[in-house]
Amino acid sequence: MNFEEKITLLSQLLEENRFKTLREEIVELNEVDISEFIEMLPKEKAIIVFRFLPKDLAAEVFANLETEAQQRIIHEITDQELGRILDEMFMDDMVDMLEELPAGVVKRVLKNTDEATRGTINAFLKYPKDSAGSIMTAEFTNLRANMSVKEAINYIRKHGADSETLYNAYVIDGNRVLDGVITLRTLLLSRDDEIVTDLMEEDVTKVHTSDDKEDVAYLFNRYDYLSLPVVDSEDRLVGIITYDDIIDVMEEETTEDFELMAATIPSGKAYLKTPAWELARNRIVWLTVLMISGVITGGILSRYEESFTAIPLLVTFIPMLTNTGGNAGSQASTLVIRGMVLNEIEVSDGLKVLWKEFRVSLIAGLFLAVINYIRLYISYPGQEKVVLVVSLAIFATVILAKVVGGLLPMAAKVFKLDPAIMAAPLITTIVDAMSLMLYFVLAGWILNL
Repeated sequence: MNFEEKITLLSQLLEENRFKTLREEIVELNEVDISEFIEMLPKEKAIIVFRFLPKDLAAEVFANLETEAQQRIIHEITDQELGRILDEMFMDDMVDMLEELPAGVVKRVLKNTDEATRGTINAFLKYPKDSAGSIMTAEFTNLRANMSVKEAINYIRKHGADSETLYNAYVIDGNRVLDGVITLRTLLLSRDDEIVTDLMEEDVTKVHTSDDKEDVAYLFNRYDYLSLPVVDSEDRLVGIITYDDIIDVMEEETTEDFELMAATIPSGKAYLKTPAWELARNRIVWLTVLMISGVITGGILSRYEESFTAIPLLVTFIPMLTNTGGNAGSQASTLVIRGMVLNEIEVSDGLKVLWKEFRVSLIAGLFLAVINYIRLYISYPGQEKVVLVVSLAIFATVILAKVVGGLLPMAAKVFKLDPAIMAAPLITTIVDAMSLMLYFVLAGWILNL
């Protein structure tokens, strides 16, 4: 039975008040699927289904709900129920939730946690939103270097249930300074009397609480880590970051880049759950900027009005010219932005990018110019000079567009801006203006206008 069929069955059981069967069926689902099912339901029924869940499963489902659904459930359940959920939640999930909830709801959540948990939450909330500290979890397994393998395994059995992951155990000294890392596999395959310090890896890749979470995501992506330790300024182990948190970061950053490349301010919310007025507000800023910048194009056209009044045929090819320039520029900018996001391209590679895009533009521009010349020569007999102007303009525009499209994202990085803002809409506007100027300069030179 696929997910859609399962949801249909659960909905039918809920409508028929067959709660015992509903509970038996729903606990067989993955917590992500359960959370999606609950979000589909009206508030009253969502609370009924949520209360059917065992407390450990309820905490996992609750962590996967959207902020609005979490807020509705918090309002409906008792403090005792809320406390049980919070006891089962991992620290990073709890912090993520609190960052999104209104202050009044946060106050109630904190009231239902113990003093130690409140202290940890408050410490986590002080980290900048885009830092490694903001996405780490405090639930991890740490060992001492002088432990034997047997002692280490017994310690993990006793305390490991509260850890978010058990793939790696981190070795610390008496001051919680990170000394090394040892995998669970190594422990299980070693003799009981061997000492952790002899088995651990001392060269540990680690990140600091202040590191940018995008840089941390790059490390996970490049080296396929399952988790990474997070240390403070004194090299003390304060948390770990797991791959599931990094997947969320990658999705968030990719979404933000796509929104910037589409000339809209990132909202951080799902499309269907974002109010129309908010979507409009996020788009209006860039639409206004691009509309005003379009005045430049109009100014260029008015300046060369006499040229296309003398030869009206010139106007016919303006859309083709500007579209080709915009497409060529967006191709280059998209690839360069992607390369920068993956750390394949650095600002110091500017000359390499310039040289590569120049060579690409020569090949692409020459091909398009030749195809265009043949097509127009056949379509407009007796207009050889106009055909030559258009073809040369296409060639020059492609070169200009690809060079500009390749370098502008790097220029944005120099000025501490997100390279994604230099994507298709802005590149197109800039290239349109420059290509029109080239077009009419060539027309004036070749046609003696």
